[in-house]
Order: sequence, then structure tokens, then C-alpha cells
Amino acid sequence: MIRHVLILGGTTEGRALAAALVPSARRVTSSLAGRVAQPRLPAGEVRIGGFGGPDGLTAWLRVEGVDAVVDATHPFAAGISGNAALAAAATGVPLLVLRRPGFTPVDGDRWHPVNSLAAAAELLPGLGQRVFLTSGRQGIGAFAHLDGIHFLARSVDPPEPPLPPSLEVLLDRGPFTLDGERALLRQHRIDVLVTKDSGGAATAPKLTAARELGLPVVVVVRPPVPEGVPVARDVEGALHWLEQLDSGSAPTPVSSE
Repeated sequence: MIRHVLILGGTTEGRALAAALVPSARRVTSSLAGRVAQPRLPAGEVRIGGFGGPDGLTAWLRVEGVDAVVDATHPFAAGISGNAALAAAATGVPLLVLRRPGFTPVDGDRWHPVNSLAAAAELLPGLGQRVFLTSGRQGIGAFAHLDGIHFLARSVDPPEPPLPPSLEVLLDRGPFTLDGERALLRQHRIDVLVTKDSGGAATAPKLTAARELGLPVVVVVRPPVPEGVPVARDVEGALHWLEQLDSGSAPTPVSSE
């Protein structure tokens, strides 16, 4: 029987999974990285901060008697996802990645896929001079060396140096509306958008607004999920996986990336 579930990450899906599990009388612990000053706290127990690498997480799983781990971190949190895979292998605790589908281009999109923020920075001088940067405050430093480009960066908390010489910071938290994104792009005379393929409806309107205005979009593609780890695309898939574990049957792979 699954008595203690550890949910990694403070994503929308992670909070929804915690809310669904808490009424079942299981012990549900959500672990947040602590990178946001005032995070939206999920139901159940909450711990904030790192574990100290894969060895620290391995020890925590054993001491706390964790029966299953759901990695519901941001799609670009490759470090903790890798640590979770190593800790799960060391302890034998079942691990599932809960990851919403990525964005999908449609007719009219002018996407430029890249593998990193550094690669995005290399492209920008040839694409535009007024950039809407929505890749998170911790990635802004990748653009700090660019002169002659004005950046509008949106983040939940203020970014820290290094920062681009011409930068305006908009502190805001999604979900965002299509009308709001249209108005923002026009008001700031944005001519190129930079984003990560985080997926989800909360931030998708900016892509629609950019398409309507014919703007190029530099999209940083996701890192792969650790090899051999099953993936659920939604909370229902994660609940089904846990139900299989709870019944004592071997869970079938949900999907793979």
C-alpha cells in the first residue's frame, strides 16, 4: 500500500495532484525548490529547499518512508529530475514524471527552436531589437552581454545580476489572457519573443498573440526526461499510476518522451 507520496515541484499539476491525494488519508509531501519568494503552497505537507543532491534525496526517501515519488517539477528542472531518477534507482522507490505536453506550432507561427538560452542569445541580433523575454528570471543572465537590444522580462520575482544593459522588468504571475498579451506586445513595441517550451494553458496566449502579429519566436526546447522513467501527461494519468501501485500490480508505462 502507498502510504507516503513525495511530489517534487510547485507546478500547477503538482498542486492539483496533492489536492487530489490529501483526502485519501495518505501522507503527501510536496517539495518546493524555494526559488520563488511567495510560492503557491499545495495541500498536505510542504518542505522547501534542496535535498543535497541525489545522495541527500536517497537518504530522505529512506528516513521518511516514501513509497512513491512523482516528479512534477518544471520541464526544465533537469537537475532535480536527474537526482530523482538516481535516488529512485538506489532505493527501489517507484518514480513517475508528471509533465504537461509541450507547445505545438501551428500555421502562421515563426518559431526558431534552440537547445539553450545561450543559443537563443546568439540568434537575437538578427531577429529584432525589442525582445519580450519570458524564460524565467534565472535565465536572464544569458542575455547580459547583448548591447543594442531592449529587453522586457517578465518574472514572478525580481532578477539578480548579471542583467542586460537595457532591461525593463515586469513582475507578474500567470495565468495570462490573450487580450492582455496582445496589449502588452503592442504597448512595448515588441518585435521578437523568447520563451521556453514549458507547455500549459497559463502561458500559451503569448504564442497566439505573437502569431497574430507575425513576430518571430525563439523557443528553447525541453531537456529529455531521464531514460526509463515513465511519464504521465496529466494528473489523471498520475493518479492511475498510483492506483496501480496501491493495488500491488506492476504499473504499466504511462507514456514516453
